[in-house]
Amino acid sequence: MSKGEIVISVPITLTKRHGRKCLIIPDGLSLPEETVKKDDSLILTILRAWKWNRMLEIGKATSAEALARQLDISPTYMGRVLRLNLLSPDIKLALLEGHQPKGLRVIDMLKPFPILWDKQREIFGFAIKEEDYAHNCLPI
Repeated sequence: MSKGEIVISVPITLTKRHGRKCLIIPDGLSLPEETVKKDDSLILTILRAWKWNRMLEIGKATSAEALARQLDISPTYMGRVLRLNLLSPDIKLALLEGHQPKGLRVIDMLKPFPILWDKQREIFGFAIKEEDYAHNCLPI
């Protein structure tokens, strides 16, 4: 070390999670904001699913098919979007916060998926340990 040089050391751990390299940062530190990449199309689709479901609950239409006709939307598209209401709460929260797996697209979410939350996490790429949701895992 030369004069005037400062060395800063941060303990990190490199690991693999579900085939992906992951940098584990120490507890108490947070990831920089630029690592959060909100996907507006995913967020809009999740919100649309909630809104359409709410419209059905309060009686704006007697069925999803009737609501689709009212909104001039394909009934099959409406059904695929409404199915997103079956997603686990932690997946919905992660999507709304911008913590979705890299490469996850709306078209992937609209395909048939299992009702079991553990299986959903697995197929959509959210199958990571609970402590990673505390945002201490940075995919690299």
